[in-house]
Order: sequence, then structure tokens, then C-alpha cells
Amino acid sequence: MNLYFVDFPALKTSRLLLRQLENHDAEQIHKLRSDPAVNAYIGRSISTGVEEAAGFIKKITASIEHKQSMYWAISLREDAHLIGTICYWNFDVENDTVEIGYEMLPEFQGRGLMTEAIKRVIEYGFEEMKVKTITAFPSADNTGSVALLKNAGFKVTDKAYANSHQNVSDQVAYALTCPEVPAAHGV
Repeated sequence: MNLYFVDFPALKTSRLLLRQLENHDAEQIHKLRSDPAVNAYIGRSISTGVEEAAGFIKKITASIEHKQSMYWAISLREDAHLIGTICYWNFDVENDTVEIGYEMLPEFQGRGLMTEAIKRVIEYGFEEMKVKTITAFPSADNTGSVALLKNAGFKVTDKAYANSHQNVSDQVAYALTCPEVPAAHGV
């Protein structure tokens, strides 16, 4: 897995900018992490305020600096306000495996925006980070997340991975393996 980068990689899609999380995102992070619909299947504590969200941003920034995660703020290309996040975390460098996580404010769901974001982040993971396997561990009850993963090519797996999420009910493991690149013929 290639985790070397000097500048955090901003990624673009036709409608989105995936950029580094910044201190000014604290209010939107609080909104996202305190929304009952967003948190329904995650099993985490609800954000208590902007100050806690600012602490979370510091934690994420340190994690990126220590090459323990990649965490993008999702915004529309014409509006820099954070509408969601997408990340790679739980790095298993020995096996070139990462876990993907994502969340989006309810008012932006259902528009195909997370589909765009996940496709771009998968592309980055396979092409730039040289990841071999991307995992996800949603609740089976989170039908939107399960549909998103299936649409992106993830398959249910019974393989054991080092990461688990104790507070997620009815957890299902999904994995996406990097497609093999055919060898060049006659070169």
C-alpha cells in the first residue's frame, strides 16, 4: 500500500469536491454527527456540540498526519460547505486492506452524490494507494448503505478481518478486491 503523499489529495467528481477536513467545518461536522438519521446504524455517541466536533477534526488531522487514515470532507463543487464525509481507516498495511466509511446529511441523500464520491475514492484507493481490498461493515438494516456498496461492486464476505464494530447491530462484512490488471502483450 502506498501511503506517501506530501499534500493531502483533493479529489473531484462531476458535482463534488472531496477535500481535506478543516477547522471551519466544525459546525457542519457537529450537524452531521448529531443527526439521528445519520447515526441510526453506526453505533456511535451523538455529537454534543461544535467544541466536540472541533476536537474530532483535530483527531482526524493527527490520524492523517500519522498515515492512519484518509478522511475527505464532501462538498458540492459550487459550494464549499461540508455535506458529508468519506474515509479510509482501519489500515491493514501488511495485507493492503483498508476499510471505507461514509456519511451524508439527509437533505443531500438520494441524489447519487455518495455514489459519485465512493466511486472516486475507490479509484483513488486502487490506483494511487495500491490497496488490494476495501472492506465495509454496515448494519444489514441500513438498506441505503448496503445498496450503495452493492452498486459499487462490493460483495458480502465471510472472511475474518481485524476490525469489528461492537455497537453495530446485524453487522455484515463487504469487500471489494482490486481488479487484476491484464499483463501487456507483445510489449
